Amino acid sequence: MSRIGKLSIIIPPKVEIKIDNQLINVSGPHGQLSREISDLIILSTENNAISVKPKDNSRQARALHGLSRTLINNMVVGVSNKFERRLEIKGVGYRSQVQGKDLILNLGYSHPVVIPVPDGINVAVEANVNILVTGIDKEAVGQLAATIRGKRPPEPYKGKGILYKGEVIKRKVGKSGK
Repeated sequence: MSRIGKLSIIIPPKVEIKIDNQLINVSGPHGQLSREISDLIILSTENNAISVKPKDNSRQARALHGLSRTLINNMVVGVSNKFERRLEIKGVGYRSQVQGKDLILNLGYSHPVVIPVPDGINVAVEANVNILVTGIDKEAVGQLAATIRGKRPPEPYKGKGILYKGEVIKRKVGKSGK
């Protein structure tokens, strides 16, 4: 049995959960999320907690057990407290700005890079170099942050690029001339 899967999910106040067969709807102060859970997983609620159990002992049911519990827990946490990812831009002349529903990055290319922001995700730029991505869906927040970082990943020689806040880049020594 999965160590993560056997933990019960505590439902905080102001969060409402509806389970209809294998469809779970979670609504809270920040919004509403829904997800279809596999038929190999059994969901039950008791005393402001959700328990997730595998239907049988098959390999696939055991694999989905911990995953399903984590996905549901992320939904509960997301609607009660939003998820956020912070990125910072390092490099001379590198900057960013939000224009409407688009994030515009100037990263040393011959053209600005435009990234459309999906619905349900908010992007804020502080001091042209700090980007804050927030939303209730952890998967979407992480994916957008990874897409932004992928436009100019940090390089090991000068440390320029877009990196997550607190990320440490291992620096390399360049060529040594004679």
